[in-house]
Amino acid sequence: MFVPMQTSSVFVRERTLFVGIDVHKDTHTAVGINPFGEKVFELTIGNQQEDFQSLSDRVKASEQETTLSPHFGLEDCHGYGERLADFLVGVGYPVVHVPPILVDHARKRNTHPEKNDALDAYGVAEVMIHKIDTLPIYTVTEDSKKAKDIKGISLDREYLVQERTRIKNHLHTILHRIHNTEYRTQFKDPFSKKALTYWMRSCPKNTPPFLKRMMQRKVKRLMSIREEIKELETELDQLITDSGHTLTTASGCGTVIAAELIGEIGDINRFHSPASLAKYAGCAPREHSSGKTFRHRKTKAGNRRLNRAFHRMALSQISRSGNEKAQAYFKRKITEGKSKSQALVCLRRQLINIVWMMMKHKTEYRRTEN
Repeated sequence: MFVPMQTSSVFVRERTLFVGIDVHKDTHTAVGINPFGEKVFELTIGNQQEDFQSLSDRVKASEQETTLSPHFGLEDCHGYGERLADFLVGVGYPVVHVPPILVDHARKRNTHPEKNDALDAYGVAEVMIHKIDTLPIYTVTEDSKKAKDIKGISLDREYLVQERTRIKNHLHTILHRIHNTEYRTQFKDPFSKKALTYWMRSCPKNTPPFLKRMMQRKVKRLMSIREEIKELETELDQLITDSGHTLTTASGCGTVIAAELIGEIGDINRFHSPASLAKYAGCAPREHSSGKTFRHRKTKAGNRRLNRAFHRMALSQISRSGNEKAQAYFKRKITEGKSKSQALVCLRRQLINIVWMMMKHKTEYRRTEN
């Protein structure tokens, strides 16, 4: 695992070759620049092992020409750069992840904000010059590998849930056409296992055949999705147990939320403190002060999926069956003059401290007695 380089030192910056890479499914474009922003090289490669070696050879040649030490930054949105990042870390290069929004902000400040792969790669390298000490480091550890597997299954479950929602919306329309509004009162949940079995077998005699077949296809798919989701949740539970993480022992953190947290955080050693994790998750309010007025506002930056997981965990904590300590903390913040939304933000920030400690030391959640 790599540790952050001390980029606050001008000495280090002057001896660094910043290599920005714009990642795509089939090709990657790399641009290397010196600390003054001057382009050293530009190279487009494929997504195969031999292509990665050609990039490494080109960087080594530039390293000898410029006597600069290379550091890589990847703008990777969909995971297409994982093979390349694994290769670079494997041969000993430091690699950081550059959020696309930082590159986009830098582009919009230009007089003529043009866009292509080479300009994007150059923008990644420019962001590295100014913000490399705050960018998350790509690591290859056992925890990061397990977190990657957990994230993959968690995303697969999320896609199935979205598909289930679309099918339910369509099935609502079909059932209304077949049974009119009576279908809503016949079962408390029209999509329960018992209800789906009934819809499959029972149709009025005057139902058009094509409509009946359409309904049966939707019902079969819903039943199949139900079983697939159960299987994935069982796999997630086993992977979380094998990883040694104990987040499921915390109040309001079941298998699904724990998988989202572990998958998005990855190796907890990337974050030196709970504050850095809060900033990465977009749970750290942004200061917006002027003169004698001091205020903070919520930010829409950060990892939104991770932010959502902490938000759901906080909502579970203050529910009727939640955590008494969290409920008391939430009410105390409201009596201090904060709105419910602001109090929830404060609770979410406290949960980040707890999750950071639990993942750092892999300890179980312990309730404190009054």
